[in-house]
Amino acid sequence: MQNVMIVGAGKGGTAVLKILKESEVLKVKAVIDRNQSAPGIILAAKEGIPTGADWAPFLTDHIDIVIEVTGNEDVFQSLRKSKPKQTVLIPGSVAFLVSKLMEQKEELIHKHQYESYLQELIFNATNDGMVGIDSQGSVILFNRRAEEMMGVKREDALGRYVAEVIPKSRLPLILKTKRVETNQEMMLGNGRKVITTRIPIIEENGTLIGALAVFKDITEVVKLAEEITDLKEIQTMLQAIIQSSDDAISVVDEFGRGILINPAYTRITGLTEEQVIGQPATADISEGESMHMRVLQTRKAVRGVPMRVGPSKREVIVNVAPIIVNGNLKGSVGVIHDMSEMKSLSRELNRARQLIRTLEAKYTFEDIIGTSDEMMLAIEQAKLGAKTPATVLLRGESGTGKELFAHAIHNASDRKYNKFIRVNCAALSASLLESELFGYEEGAFSGAVRGGKRGLFEEANNGSIFLDEIGELSANTQAKLLRVLQENEIIRVGGTKPLSINVRVIAATNVNLERGIAKGTFREDLYYRLNRMPIHIPPLRKRKEEIPSLCERLITKLNRDYGRNVEGISQSALNQLMRYDWPGNVRELENILGRAIIFMHYAETIIEVHHLPELINRKQVNDSAVDDNIASIFGQPLSKMVEEYEAKIISQALLRFNGNKTLTAKTLGLSVRNLYYKLEKYKLENNSMQ
Repeated sequence: MQNVMIVGAGKGGTAVLKILKESEVLKVKAVIDRNQSAPGIILAAKEGIPTGADWAPFLTDHIDIVIEVTGNEDVFQSLRKSKPKQTVLIPGSVAFLVSKLMEQKEELIHKHQYESYLQELIFNATNDGMVGIDSQGSVILFNRRAEEMMGVKREDALGRYVAEVIPKSRLPLILKTKRVETNQEMMLGNGRKVITTRIPIIEENGTLIGALAVFKDITEVVKLAEEITDLKEIQTMLQAIIQSSDDAISVVDEFGRGILINPAYTRITGLTEEQVIGQPATADISEGESMHMRVLQTRKAVRGVPMRVGPSKREVIVNVAPIIVNGNLKGSVGVIHDMSEMKSLSRELNRARQLIRTLEAKYTFEDIIGTSDEMMLAIEQAKLGAKTPATVLLRGESGTGKELFAHAIHNASDRKYNKFIRVNCAALSASLLESELFGYEEGAFSGAVRGGKRGLFEEANNGSIFLDEIGELSANTQAKLLRVLQENEIIRVGGTKPLSINVRVIAATNVNLERGIAKGTFREDLYYRLNRMPIHIPPLRKRKEEIPSLCERLITKLNRDYGRNVEGISQSALNQLMRYDWPGNVRELENILGRAIIFMHYAETIIEVHHLPELINRKQVNDSAVDDNIASIFGQPLSKMVEEYEAKIISQALLRFNGNKTLTAKTLGLSVRNLYYKLEKYKLENNSMQ
């Protein structure tokens, strides 16, 4: 155990003392403060820890660590000079930071405990039994309904291997196969008959973490349907039983006409007694055939049949059994189990897990879809870069997800609890960008805020700053950025005093910086500072095998944004997307899918080919343009022909992107400023918007 002396017994020293009291490896030997009434001195005295007004008598070879919490630089320097060589001196700022981190840790633990409490309430409120196991087969979830149905106490089940609790459980098999088993009939050891669904629990990254079984007791209903002998005589008793069931129950006579339903039937299907009683058994079917009619024809029970019922086409599982009295068929009874409740619970669980995962971050590496070798390499490089303080340069075409990578790098670093500032260097003029990045002093220019203004680098201190479109920086701003990277300090616009900062820079560009160096528009020394850890993000056309996964993720996001319920995309539409070269990359893919969803009818749930716009690859457009002009280009100077061709390409691009100059510039590999220059040069501004 190491001995510690705390110098300074104010608020910070008291906080450090409280933390160290709980430590098993550190022991506080003395608390020092000139003010003997300081709260830390009083607390130390209560704990029997020696105190004093002067640290010198206590600073011996027996003190291993000195924590200086006075905030006085002279005291710190005196301790530094006087301490024994083997004694470690820790500044108070570090100790205070540790205390704040401990407070945040406790807060997160309390939040997690509250979320767990809410989940426990949900699990125990359901009428279905639930048993969950971890990847080793040990029981980790056993709700109250499972206790009632199995006759096993929750405390006796948790932590034990599932086969010891439920001898015939198939959950270990689910762990091996990772396959879902839905609506399987099972007999429990106590004679209860249940319908169970078993699902593997797999994280978004594909890791198997366990399995879950959800089951409903159907013993009474099935026994009633199989053993009934005289429907008319016991109809009153039957009605009393089924009125209390949470599952929908319907009974038809031998001709298939409805004679009895319970309240749960109306709740699930949306159909009233007037719409069902006396009507054919097909009245409630929105998709599929009537199971009542099949049972009446075959005299055989059917179980676990998925169907859609009622005007809302609700997904259900149907069990139907014949009613036979003295060998004569008298009708059939059906039990409808609502699957939407289970799906809703699953969605709530996923939402809760997503909430816990995003308490500290907006995007993480789990949000990045990548299966190709190039994308996996980029992700691995980014994960490695996140663990170092090095400047990262993200390179790739527009729309490839550079900002997503920047978020993930910040949130995987030790700066994730501090600010993450995003700056688009191409969106602001050179003078405005400089004042925004580095701030300005009072009176630096007309309109300057009284007292000056902090810049984005100061706002991001101890955090990260993401500089997108870094190739668009002016020469003056490049010089100031180089100073930040070299000296870790900035000078405000109009100021002379340097300010020290600790900021991790993540830069991104979709232009060729090497070409900018050759042209003299980008500083070579800044390039070598930024290019210390380059990460190349491949364009979508080089990783088309990821398009199906990207479509699935984007459709989920767009459903949430637009309030739609699109289930997916057809294979033919997917094939069309796979044939396109995607100059706008993932951003263009999201645009295409979003446009398709907006114009789909609400009854349509699958994106088809006719929902997609015509997708023509750039090479086809260029070849067509060359063929159209080949007859007219001869007999002109080469420079004139090149200008005419360039003007035509820019005009076609503007038309294709509906006059969006930013997207046009990025697609053609130009800066926005350069595009405006060419629009003015070729007089395309008015024509492009006609």
